[in-house]
Amino acid sequence: MNILLFGVSNVGKSVSGRLLAGLIGYSFYDLDEEVKNDQNTTLEEFVSTGTLLERDAVRCRILNHLVCMNGNKVIAVTPLSYIKDIRHLFSSPDVLCIELMDSAENIFDRLVFSDENDVIYKDDDYKNRHRDHYLGEIQADIDWYGSVYSDIRNRFHLSGMTPQEAAAALADWFHLREDKGV
Repeated sequence: MNILLFGVSNVGKSVSGRLLAGLIGYSFYDLDEEVKNDQNTTLEEFVSTGTLLERDAVRCRILNHLVCMNGNKVIAVTPLSYIKDIRHLFSSPDVLCIELMDSAENIFDRLVFSDENDVIYKDDDYKNRHRDHYLGEIQADIDWYGSVYSDIRNRFHLSGMTPQEAAAALADWFHLREDKGV
């Protein structure tokens, strides 16, 4: 079984996905990390090369490869705008696609940054000084990716949950715990 977690940046796909995988005994993959390994680059360098269409084609190729690998997996999927090469996964019997959702305000609260070496850091002073800008960008992403992912049948609203709460709630809501015969 493959569990694919979709959603906007900073919604909690990676942290909640890693915890969910541990909770249900699955392997965890982060599409951003897989892209960095495949392309032998940093994300900063990767997003500065080619067009969005070309970058999404690379991401979709890697995602399709991950899904074809043996074993049970949770995969945190980078936000994708061009999904024709993975649309078949939305109805695949061995794939559970879930769009994680939350309010712009809750996503803003989780907002982190990364430097040119992909080191994640918090800068709450900067973030709060530009609050209106970031809230607008987050809402635009929610609207855009909501339309891109409209064929995903499963949506899960995090409602400001912690990653631990989200992982447990996902496991329960989708009946994924090992003790329930996953």
